[in-house]
Amino acid sequence: MRTEDAIRLVATARGDADLFGTDAPARRYRELVTALHPDRLGAVDPGVRAAATDALMAVTARWRGGRGAELGGYALRRIAYVGDLADLYDVGRDRLLKLPRNPADNDLMAREARALRRIAERGDPRHLPYVPRLVDHLPARDPATGAERLVNVVAAAPGLHSLDEVRRAYPDGLDPRDAAWMWRRLLVALGLAHRAGVVHGAVLPRHVLIEPDAHGVVLVDWCFAVVGEGAVPALVPGHEDWYPAEVTARRHAGPGTDLAMAARCMTWLMADRAPRELRAFAAGCTRPELAARPDDAWRLLGELDEVLDRLFGPRAFRPFTLNP
Repeated sequence: MRTEDAIRLVATARGDADLFGTDAPARRYRELVTALHPDRLGAVDPGVRAAATDALMAVTARWRGGRGAELGGYALRRIAYVGDLADLYDVGRDRLLKLPRNPADNDLMAREARALRRIAERGDPRHLPYVPRLVDHLPARDPATGAERLVNVVAAAPGLHSLDEVRRAYPDGLDPRDAAWMWRRLLVALGLAHRAGVVHGAVLPRHVLIEPDAHGVVLVDWCFAVVGEGAVPALVPGHEDWYPAEVTARRHAGPGTDLAMAARCMTWLMADRAPRELRAFAAGCTRPELAARPDDAWRLLGELDEVLDRLFGPRAFRPFTLNP
């Protein structure tokens, strides 16, 4: 389904039967989400992007039972974000309820809850703001379908923007001096998780959120995480080429999996503006074999600081804006 057709259908539908049909409503819902999802639109007119976002929120709200629905004792106010496999609802008190679109993904929601609990229990308290705080994890019955889904409730922080948004604001590449603080803080988030025995498994631009004014970073979506040892359970659709070989081959992942994907995020963000020294540093993080890559985020952070010091001199705060 084309985006324009999906927008038109949402605008003209008089009821659920018009919008989702009667033969395969779940399939129609997935088609609409795919056609309207902002991460799948590419370079489109801002007006079309805004219309698609509004239509997507209307579709998911209609599918979940409309505004004012309640789930697991939480009142669903509005859809705040549309994720890879779940919709995140504002439920007040600076909290988001993450509801999977498919009950088959309940196991991934349980993975996220386990990973966030492990990090909270074993991680350095100074660095816990780099990951979401799990408030609740519970089964809830979907009012639209009757299916039982596992939901996670996490504390929300205002003013966050994904690296996808940063790249759209800087299509010719981000200044390496700005990418530097993002890379450093992403390594802190990974160092926190790895010391707790957790591999994120999906360090993609859409999952790395920044707070521009205070230079904050939050690494989100831990549904693909590995606690202890094991393989990353699934790949984010449409991002298969972002993953190292051990993930696509379903072999055991490790800290080097995350560090390789983080380096890929940063070189993609800088594009042709990445200096030779940072490209070489990233190449060392993305060697084909997991055993040949760095596996200690904290040590890697020290090595990155040495490269940055040679390139730019002593660190100094550099204001950043998404409106260049």
